[in-house]
Amino acid sequence: MLHIRDVRKIYTMGDQTVQALDGIDLDIFDGEMVAIMGPSGSGKSTLMHIIGCLDTPTEGSYKFDDEEVSEMDEVQLADIRNRKIGFVFQGFNLLSRTSALENVELPMVYGKIPDRRERAVAALERVGLGNRIDHKPNELSGGQQQRVAIARAIAMAPRLILADEPTGNLSSQQSEEIMQIFQELNDEGGTVVMVTHEPDIGRHCKRMVTIKDGRVLEDELIKDRLNATIELARLAAERELELERRANRTGNTLKPAQALEPV
Repeated sequence: MLHIRDVRKIYTMGDQTVQALDGIDLDIFDGEMVAIMGPSGSGKSTLMHIIGCLDTPTEGSYKFDDEEVSEMDEVQLADIRNRKIGFVFQGFNLLSRTSALENVELPMVYGKIPDRRERAVAALERVGLGNRIDHKPNELSGGQQQRVAIARAIAMAPRLILADEPTGNLSSQQSEEIMQIFQELNDEGGTVVMVTHEPDIGRHCKRMVTIKDGRVLEDELIKDRLNATIELARLAAERELELERRANRTGNTLKPAQALEPV
């Protein structure tokens, strides 16, 4: 699906030259779920931009479905992004004055998709927001806003879902709920590539690629993969235990409404 060979990216800023990528070789196949990890300045964001056709390499080859991306112009790159890639960003990137449904429809408006409303509704139902389609972003929690972003990403059935720190602004509970959706999409055959700096989030994937100094430092299958459904059950059990402890500390005087307050 994705074939990257000896990719280098060099930025020139004034009289200084920065080599963000220094000979990257990477293959990503259909149905994989891959985490790209690395410290700040490692080059992982630059690699994500190239994979997402937001930028092109200075040198090297990048083929997406056997199409050479590295030589494409802006119009051709935009076409690839619109047809083949669904993006999910840390900051959600939702339009604040439009509903969840309209936010999901927007890429399909640009793509001139005729049945966009039906697709948008189906995508929102897929991520558990079928009863929130008319809500605006400020009427949704952070986790729900990220679900809208995922619905927007999958509405056009892309070949690749590319997520950039998708849980960076979320609580542990919300993060696991989002990772559960990504794992389900992958189980259904979707290809997911995720850039993250959080090891526990990376362990939800099947494969981890570690970038350092613009090069691939490690590329390995994850043996102790985390299952988001199991992690959500663990969090629920911990929450229940904490509620019991709180009740015991107060002499079992908590009212039902109090017992349900967030810890």
